[in-house]
Parts: sequence; C-alpha cells; structure tokens
Amino acid sequence: QVRLVESGGDSVQPGGSLRLSCTASGDAIRGFCMAWFRQTPGKEREGVAAIGVAGMNTYYADSVKGRFIISRVNDRSTLYLQMNNLKPEDTAMYYCAARRPPCALRPAYEYADWGQGTQVTVSS
Repeated sequence: QVRLVESGGDSVQPGGSLRLSCTASGDAIRGFCMAWFRQTPGKEREGVAAIGVAGMNTYYADSVKGRFIISRVNDRSTLYLQMNNLKPEDTAMYYCAARRPPCALRPAYEYADWGQGTQVTVSS
C-alpha cells in the first residue's frame, strides 16, 4: 500500500548521535501511524518508537526513553528517529513501518508495510 525507504544508518562510537530517516510514498500514508523497529540476529523484531497520524502522540520502548525522539514532517511522508547517547546495545538493523490506527507501539506482526532496513552499529 505504501513504499518505505530508510536511510541514515552508520557506524558510531558510544555516546554519539545519529538521525534515521524514512521516506514514504503513497497517499495512504497520510492516515497511517508510523513506527521504528529494530532487530539483531537470532532475536525477534523489537518496537522502538511509534508516532500518531498527526505527529503529536509518541510512544517509546523503555530501553530508548529519554535518548531517542521520533517525529514526522507536516505532510506526514517522512519519519525521523533522532538517536542520542547511543549505546552498544542499540546496534541493530532498524526498520520503519506503517499501519492504520490505533497508533500505540504495537507488535511487529500488526504492521503490514515495511522498509528494507538501515544498519546502525555502535562500537568503540
């Protein structure tokens, strides 16, 4: 229904910052919630942050609360994840996803539209 493309992943040192972007195409995105997930080998995909249709309501996993900020532009087509004070345990493939409301941080299986992912590596 929508196409999502992530960018911004990189290798950074602990304590560093990074901003991920996800660009969406397709008219349906204007009525969709968006979210960031991450996954490491051998583990299930983990919800990181989610944002409401209008970009006002946000939801965060406890592991990133106070360090990460999710936002979307006014036309609702671009999603960002500002990551601050990065830790080695933040290392993962990060994916953006979209779904219809409700917009709380839902399990991965409830999201139908996914990007291909962007790799974030945090190490000294």
